[in-house]
Amino acid sequence: MFQLSIVTPEKVVFEGQVVSLLVPGMEGYLGVLSNHAPLITALQPGRIEFQDDQDKIQIFSVSGGFVEVSGNRATLLADTAEHCEEIDIDRAQTALQKALKALQDKEKAGQVSTPEAKEAARRAANRVRIYKETH
Repeated sequence: MFQLSIVTPEKVVFEGQVVSLLVPGMEGYLGVLSNHAPLITALQPGRIEFQDDQDKIQIFSVSGGFVEVSGNRATLLADTAEHCEEIDIDRAQTALQKALKALQDKEKAGQVSTPEAKEAARRAANRVRIYKETH
């Protein structure tokens, strides 16, 4: 096992011993086990999955950030992270519709959509997808 910390600017979301970790790296999903080689990589919006010390699979939504693995410890610094059971599906769907509408309005006006609107849609879609996969 190894130590995992999931930290956002607001709080420590998870801290404990885990058997395995799966995170959404920029080039695809990355698996981490005990004694993994040191690494640092950026994360994209996606699903964090790990097996805790009780052999239970835990699933979180992450909006982006970084993960560092070193010395049998993984530290995930996330913009936002929430357990699949804590996702407010109504809020996530509202955010997705709002972001998609902003993108469509810019497209209709012949404007280039902003990276912020695209990223907001991507984050909201990720939360909706994870909620639906786990409920």
